[in-house]
Amino acid sequence: MTSNNQFGPKGWTPERLGFLAGKTYVITGANAGAGFEATRILLSKGAKVVMLNRSVDKSIAAISTLKQEFGSDADVTFVPMDLAVLDSVREAAAEVMAKVSNINALICNAAIAQVVKQEITVDGYESQLGVNHYGHFLLCGLLFDRIEESKGRIVVVASEGYKMGLKTIQFDDMNWDKNYHPNKTYCHSKLAQMMFAYELQNRIKAANKKVKVYVCHPGASNTSLIGKKVNLPTRITWFLMVKTGMVQTAEQGSYPEIMCSTEDNLKQRAYYGPSGRWNWVGPVGECKLESFALDQDVLTKLWTLSEQETSLSWSL
Repeated sequence: MTSNNQFGPKGWTPERLGFLAGKTYVITGANAGAGFEATRILLSKGAKVVMLNRSVDKSIAAISTLKQEFGSDADVTFVPMDLAVLDSVREAAAEVMAKVSNINALICNAAIAQVVKQEITVDGYESQLGVNHYGHFLLCGLLFDRIEESKGRIVVVASEGYKMGLKTIQFDDMNWDKNYHPNKTYCHSKLAQMMFAYELQNRIKAANKKVKVYVCHPGASNTSLIGKKVNLPTRITWFLMVKTGMVQTAEQGSYPEIMCSTEDNLKQRAYYGPSGRWNWVGPVGECKLESFALDQDVLTKLWTLSEQETSLSWSL
């Protein structure tokens, strides 16, 4: 637990938000969980939200719910996108570039977790790495120029799991063909996301660009992340944690990504989220960032590999 929270003993809350009219936020995985709650809060402040979601039906239902709450004029739309399919990411990014003139923040919120048996995406990647890292890496690169024009931000929603795996990138077996493990492989994918973000900060600074990049985590939040592809013992444990009040709400889990999308006085070389018990719950603020997430040799190697695997050469 960190002390001296810059936002006071209660940490950051949406009470700090001003009116966001004229601001546009693009959020992946926004039809449920923390992404949906982030959308709700941003809309309540007058912002425009573009959701990038895999399920068309769930997106339509989510937008209907939001318009019932905020009125038919609520500026919320969605673009179909499956992070597990790089061509889908390319198509969605092209549509966003054509239709969205301003991006104040791209929030990389979507994720899959603890897939019980190894699955490989259509592009040939272990599914958690493919969705959580490669899909977002490509999306950020394709939308970067628009974010730069907007003097906007990229927010990477990571996980406390980054501490629980190998604490490095397994370059000799990125798909975990030899040692697949649902949780360790998930942790690997979230560490990759964080390392991408910190290396992106390096490259933005070297290129004298304006985009800011922030990394946060939602803590232990009651979302649909622990879903049907997770093994039964883990689902039962999670159910009991929810029922006994050990986790926070999805709305509370959205606070760090909203903060990183809107707050002015944040450090980039940092890691934000709930800072209470085990960083699962508690006041939102700066949390300890472990040094292995900043290993420059690994950051550089992962960036080069990610460009190769996504066939994207960033203009940085």
